[in-house]
Amino acid sequence: MSELILQGQALENEMVKSVCAQFGGTPISKGHYVQISTEKQVELADIATFNDLFPIDISLLPEDFNPHNVKLVISDMDSTLINIECIDEVADFIGKKAEVSAITEAAMSGELDFKGSLTRRVALLKGLDVSALERVFVERLKLNPGAEQLLERLRSKNIQFALVSGGFTFFTQQLKEQLGFAYCHANELEIFDQKLTGNLVGGIVDAKVKAEYLQSLCDELGVGPECAVAIGDGANDLEMMSLAGLGVAYHAKPKVQAQADCTLNHSGLDGLLALLDI
Repeated sequence: MSELILQGQALENEMVKSVCAQFGGTPISKGHYVQISTEKQVELADIATFNDLFPIDISLLPEDFNPHNVKLVISDMDSTLINIECIDEVADFIGKKAEVSAITEAAMSGELDFKGSLTRRVALLKGLDVSALERVFVERLKLNPGAEQLLERLRSKNIQFALVSGGFTFFTQQLKEQLGFAYCHANELEIFDQKLTGNLVGGIVDAKVKAEYLQSLCDELGVGPECAVAIGDGANDLEMMSLAGLGVAYHAKPKVQAQADCTLNHSGLDGLLALLDI
């Protein structure tokens, strides 16, 4: 048995019919998405052509994934929950956005070691007044489409939400307070005399630490990682996505899309609700 989820603003009946003609099954409309269960054994490669043909998201849920058992959704921050890479925007206030952005892009694409690339980028911020962080948060940071709807519905189902980031606690903590979720974990910038020193405090939150954080939250909640969903866009999200019961690539780098269980390229963050049958 294979279960397909079709969604996106451009979803039309003819698209649904085409998918059913290829894979069988009867479509069930659930408002903002369509569910198709089929006896045919469908592989990810089988739906790739349809994802290329139609401007919609077609997701094949893993056979061993039960959306009704999910107790935790854990998300990356930069370019996933929010619309920007915070470090790139912070660097703009010191005239180094282009340099920092190029390193960020390479790191998120999996071309550079994350720890080394973060250390390089943070060093470039040395001497910047801490007020630039608040300006980024107030003036440039926006939630990605569907974020608030996602969090609201997760709360209604008693599913915990966690934010884990290779970015900075300055932003994750404010988002936690603003949006009212329970857990966050990120890197801490070292600040002296109201200026960034170019260093971090403590260890770096990289791919391994993200996966460990997911496992620690599952342990705290008394569930296995198969009861978690991880969503992200960069190469440093792949370990936690692999550990989770469902790994979702959100408007992600090609390397991440190739390894994720499901991809969301035409939906907002609330597209995750369809994968959870909410």
